[in-house]
Amino acid sequence: MKLASLKHGRDGKLVVVSKDLSRYVSAEAVAPTLQAALEGWAQAEPKLMAIYDNLQAGKLEGEEFVPAACDAPLPRSYHWVDGSAYVTHVELVRKARGAELPESFWNDPLVYMGASDAFIGPRDDIEVESEAWGIDFEAEVAVITDDVPAGVTTENAKGHIKLIGILNDVSLRNLIPAELGKQFGFYQSKPWTAFSPVFVTPDELGDAWDGTRIHLPLHAILNGETIGSPNTGIDMTFDFAQLINHVAKTRSLMAGTVIGGGTVSNKGSADGSCCLAEVRCLETIKDGKPSTPFMSFGDRVEIDMFDAEGKTIFGRIDQVVKQYTP
Repeated sequence: MKLASLKHGRDGKLVVVSKDLSRYVSAEAVAPTLQAALEGWAQAEPKLMAIYDNLQAGKLEGEEFVPAACDAPLPRSYHWVDGSAYVTHVELVRKARGAELPESFWNDPLVYMGASDAFIGPRDDIEVESEAWGIDFEAEVAVITDDVPAGVTTENAKGHIKLIGILNDVSLRNLIPAELGKQFGFYQSKPWTAFSPVFVTPDELGDAWDGTRIHLPLHAILNGETIGSPNTGIDMTFDFAQLINHVAKTRSLMAGTVIGGGTVSNKGSADGSCCLAEVRCLETIKDGKPSTPFMSFGDRVEIDMFDAEGKTIFGRIDQVVKQYTP
């Protein structure tokens, strides 16, 4: 099943989308928003699935699905936690600046709580005041949970993964060092997070979903040039069940919690990178300094994932960097 939120007020309007992303049907009879559906998922899921099946069977005509009309699936989430599950990426970044990776990073997940009120749609512009801030994209996979009890085991955490999608976690790289220097986390350096047009139930991924991670390439394209297409199932040190277990260690998670896996990275891969920071790190290690600039106003970034038949699964994130004037 594929679900989307069309732009409507602050929380969007929930719709059911056909497998080929060509048509949609309103889900208003089941739930007005995705958040409402998730809060009563046990009752809502079979009703939403019935709409999806009828749409697929041609029993419902639906309307044309336009990704540009989409908001983030959850325009306002109660909880957004982003991980850095691809530890090879963290290791590379530290190596580029001559720092060692603490051994604990390999057995204790690294996460932070982000701005869940700053979610934007797949075709919304990336608005930034200054290019000097070091504008970067980060292509990631994310899951959305239902209510998760505190102390959930890794095994039981699998059952709380209800929806899966991809995202662009925009980072302002030149603001990060000063923020991390305060030892109080990211804030100004993480302005926007854009999500794919649809999120899907795990069954939509077939064999590509093993219950805790996707095994498919994630494609990151800048101005028509592929920057990377690493496989999201490779080098994911901590899978989504482990991330859920980690963040629910001391507290329960509310339905609608969004958990990102972090920038996808394959160690030593020729398939490229999912952010410019990693490209620059590789250049620094090789040449002593980076040669690839961060994004400029007018740049276009696209992020997508395809099934075995080459068809988009979640729809394409397609954004342009625009200057924001306060």
